[in-house]
Amino acid sequence: MSHRLDYAKVSPEGYKAFGGVYMSLQKCGLPRELVNLVYLRVSQINGCAYCIDMHSRDLLTQGLSVDKLVLVPVWREAGNLFSARERAALAWAETVTRVADTGVPDADYEAAAAEFSDKELVDLTYAIGLMNAFNRLGVTFRATPAAAGKA
Repeated sequence: MSHRLDYAKVSPEGYKAFGGVYMSLQKCGLPRELVNLVYLRVSQINGCAYCIDMHSRDLLTQGLSVDKLVLVPVWREAGNLFSARERAALAWAETVTRVADTGVPDADYEAAAAEFSDKELVDLTYAIGLMNAFNRLGVTFRATPAAAGKA
C-alpha cells in the first residue's frame, strides 16, 4: 500500500482545526492513558495502521505494559487487567465507532454514564469522534506507520 498524499500539508487549516480539538482533549481532565487506550481501540476497529502504530507507541512510552497493550482488541476477555473505567471507555468507544450498526443503545449509554460524569462522557465522545476522523484520513490517504519506515 503506497502513500497517496499528506493531508496535513495539503489542507493545513483543516489539520489545525483537528489539532485544536486534540489540544482541548489534552487538557480536559481525562487520564491521558485512558484517552490513548480509546484512540488505540478506535484505530483498531477502523484498521488505521498509522494510528495503531502511533498510539501503541504512545501507550508504551507512558508505561503501559506489553501484556495489557496486546489485549486491547480483546479487552472483554482480559479479566481484571482493565479497570472498570477503562472497560466502560473501551465499550463506549466500540459502540460509538460502530454507530451505524449499533445505534448506540440506551444500555451502552447507561453503562458509560455510570462510570463517567457528563463532561467526561462528552469529552470521551469528542475523543472517539476525533480519532474516527483521523482514522478516515489515515486510511484514505494511506498514512505510513512509523514502523513501516524501519523495514
